[in-house]
Amino acid sequence: MMDCAFYEDGSKLLTSGAFAFVLDSELKRAVRSQDYLTLLTVEATREWAGMAVTADNGTVQEVAQIIGSQLRDTDLIGHTDKGTLELVLIGADFEHSARVVDRLVSRIEHYEFPTPLRIAVGAACYPTHAADAASLKQQALSHPIASSRVAG
Repeated sequence: MMDCAFYEDGSKLLTSGAFAFVLDSELKRAVRSQDYLTLLTVEATREWAGMAVTADNGTVQEVAQIIGSQLRDTDLIGHTDKGTLELVLIGADFEHSARVVDRLVSRIEHYEFPTPLRIAVGAACYPTHAADAASLKQQALSHPIASSRVAG
């Protein structure tokens, strides 16, 4: 049973605060066990009058459901206050994560959204790219490894 304090209503999407707590905990576990951990960021934007606009909450939830169906039970998914989805792939190195990103982008591209979207996926791996949560987020957001325009 899902605890409402940790998950968005009726979903497996962690709230922003819960995701930050779990990311920090999993990062500490990865350090202790000398294991990999990869953070993926998924930014969904819409084009509106020639400008890129952050996707609305309903669209973010829709993208989260598509992505969630492709993740392992041990992987975590949450979102920031700015509408960016974040995923933690536990025990996944950067090479493995790139294959996961390809699979996720393919699923998103084959989904029919009501209006066109632009999806950017970034990734950063502990210990390859960063050693703390803030640095992982910065690296993942600033270095997208996949970008796709999805027709509506």
